[in-house]
Amino acid sequence: MADMTETVLLALDTSTEFCSVALLAVADSPAGGSVPSSAGAGGASCAPASAQSSASLSSPSSGYSPRVAAAPRSLAAASVSASPACDGSREPRVWVRHEATGAVSSTRLLPAIRELFDEAGLDLHACNAIAFGAGPGSFTGLRTATGVAQGLAFGLGCPVVPIGTLAACAESARRRDPAATRVLAALDARMDEVYWADYAWDDALQDWRTVRAAALDAPERLVAPDAPYTLAGNAAAVFGARLAVAAGARSIDHEALPHALPLAFAALRAWRAGRALPADQAAPEYVRDKVALTTAERLAVKAAAQPAADAPGAPRAASDHHPGGRVR
Repeated sequence: MADMTETVLLALDTSTEFCSVALLAVADSPAGGSVPSSAGAGGASCAPASAQSSASLSSPSSGYSPRVAAAPRSLAAASVSASPACDGSREPRVWVRHEATGAVSSTRLLPAIRELFDEAGLDLHACNAIAFGAGPGSFTGLRTATGVAQGLAFGLGCPVVPIGTLAACAESARRRDPAATRVLAALDARMDEVYWADYAWDDALQDWRTVRAAALDAPERLVAPDAPYTLAGNAAAVFGARLAVAAGARSIDHEALPHALPLAFAALRAWRAGRALPADQAAPEYVRDKVALTTAERLAVKAAAQPAADAPGAPRAASDHHPGGRVR
């Protein structure tokens, strides 16, 4: 397993069209010091201070950008430093892959993991925990990240740390802007709906507190927080004026999207706080129960509609009587 003085955490997210992987190695203080968090003593930012990569993984406040869609597959590792106020020992080291893979994240995820461990000079067995974006998000993507995290954790004998994708958006927003202490995370859920949740940063806990758990609603139905808030995610860009909560936000962070790097830092805090789970308890958080009717449900809908279709004068669908037609 990992050296007793260093914590190694692998984070995976395939909840969107991106394959996102981050490897975090942080030296523990002799007294088991604090974890790098989103705010240090006196409210100082704990955003990464520097980053270098061939894909320019940099931004003024956070040291990374969660959107590097144009980055090539050979995206170089990003070595990220954190504020000394956040870590009682040495600066954490981070290696990142964040690539636009579309529907083939499953074929890219394991190679990306191997690349990061090779670049870090670490053995896979150094992992103390494996974090994954639990959802909500793409059904296939959530199953991919959950399955890979669970399989690796079983093999390595380490725990898993599920982190909600909306919570990762909140973490991203705060790392980009230390003033984002209340975050309404809202992501396009397709089908004219929004995944959303409300988070408040707790200075005493040095972690996020969930005010409203992840939910699925029409864009008009989101509930604005009762304090000044940052709106994080892509819902404002997708739905425009229909997303009424955008009008009341102190700021809108369109770039605070699911990404393995903020997920890794959130998971590190969770792991240190004892919130890791045995591998056999890894499970996705779908929020939306289904995206399509089953065959039986489609037949039931058709049967219920048939009496009206058979009424005198009712219009006939071409597929009902055309020799080559199909029942839809």
